[in-house]
Amino acid sequence: MPAPADGAGGRRTPGAWRPATLAIGAAWVACVAILLALGVWQVERRAWKLDLIDRVERRVHAAPVPVPQRAAWPAVNRNDDEYKRVTLSGRFLNDGETLVQALTIEGPGYWVVTPLQTTEGVVLVNRGFVPSDRRDRASRGAGNPDGAVSVTGLLRLSEPGGGFLRHNDPQANRWYSRDVAAIAAARGLQDVAPYFVDADATPNPGGFPIGGLTVIAFPNNHLVYALTWFTLALMLAGAGVQRLHRARGEAGAAAAQDAEWDHRQQGMRGHGASPL
Repeated sequence: MPAPADGAGGRRTPGAWRPATLAIGAAWVACVAILLALGVWQVERRAWKLDLIDRVERRVHAAPVPVPQRAAWPAVNRNDDEYKRVTLSGRFLNDGETLVQALTIEGPGYWVVTPLQTTEGVVLVNRGFVPSDRRDRASRGAGNPDGAVSVTGLLRLSEPGGGFLRHNDPQANRWYSRDVAAIAAARGLQDVAPYFVDADATPNPGGFPIGGLTVIAFPNNHLVYALTWFTLALMLAGAGVQRLHRARGEAGAAAAQDAEWDHRQQGMRGHGASPL
């Protein structure tokens, strides 16, 4: 019968597999812990997202409040103010109108972003959507009031930079996002609020622009992500337990082989024969 695998003394060293197995086991445990942590993180993110959706729903259906005044501009932030239903009054600076490319339920076209001069400064108002054939302001002259107006809508924060894979180009007058600072600079406006207002669906004379097209949608796939991470953790943990049982079985078989080998050696010595 062949001898067991050699160790330092010519026979198997008991437990020689253990350091490698312990290292693999530690890595396995670390991976399972990381996957569980990711799952818990997604559960927490889901709770945060549900709270955000609830807060926004309450804001958009609340009674309108005055827009933040100049002294409060530095404190305006996404968590406390975005999508708040607001009202403001002033006079449109129609010569400062900016068209921002848009894709809406009405089709492709432009948002009409017009400065509104108020007693506190200038607020950009997204008056609504116009199709491409209404791009020219003269084609919707009835919807460009010269006197005092009141606007009700949703407070929005600036959208700096541009759209997906497209950057605003002020010099070419191509706009893909409602970037308050960039639009204000391009139009030479001073004392501009750091937010803009999406006008509500109150009809404009002549039918354009079409307001009230704000899309409020928050992707909420966190439960799916959490279940994915937890499932991966369970699968990896199961594979680790299976590997541990296999390793124990291999160790037991090796120990039995060593014991049989020792027994044969002792027997052969008892009969005066060489074990080899």
